[in-house]
Amino acid sequence: MKEWSCLQPEELQGNAFSLIGKEWMLITAKKGNKVNTMTAAWGGIGILWGKPVAYVFIRPQRYTKEFVDAAEKLSLSFLEDGHRQELGYLGKVSGRDEDKIAKSGLTLTEADGIPCFEEAKLVLLGRKLYQQEMKPECFIDQEQISKWYPEKDFHTMYVVEIEKLLKD
Repeated sequence: MKEWSCLQPEELQGNAFSLIGKEWMLITAKKGNKVNTMTAAWGGIGILWGKPVAYVFIRPQRYTKEFVDAAEKLSLSFLEDGHRQELGYLGKVSGRDEDKIAKSGLTLTEADGIPCFEEAKLVLLGRKLYQQEMKPECFIDQEQISKWYPEKDFHTMYVVEIEKLLKD
């Protein structure tokens, strides 16, 4: 099993715009004895309600959403360089159709009982604090709806308290 070092949120190095938007992350959760994950490039890291938080967005048709909805806790894994193909695969294939984690070649592990990946350079372990479906009437810039939601499959936003940061 991988040895991780713990970081305080204020010790986090790097740029969240690059980390999430360019390098991507895996959102991973457990439901019963099954685990599912998905690649995501939308989200952020900051402070809300006096707590360090991450926020992520999941479309309703994503199988991982069922796992995130069922779980109290989840992980955000940021992989070492060289795993772009695996991230692409995990973002395209549904865990409903096959055991995509096994087929990806990545190594599933757990930290504090929360599933994550051995190949991660950084893992955020978190507890869900809030979730809300995005609604068309809440968009101030209505052009975003036609650009990003032609199917009207609006994301659910999750705010997750970062309980632990693990670094390789």
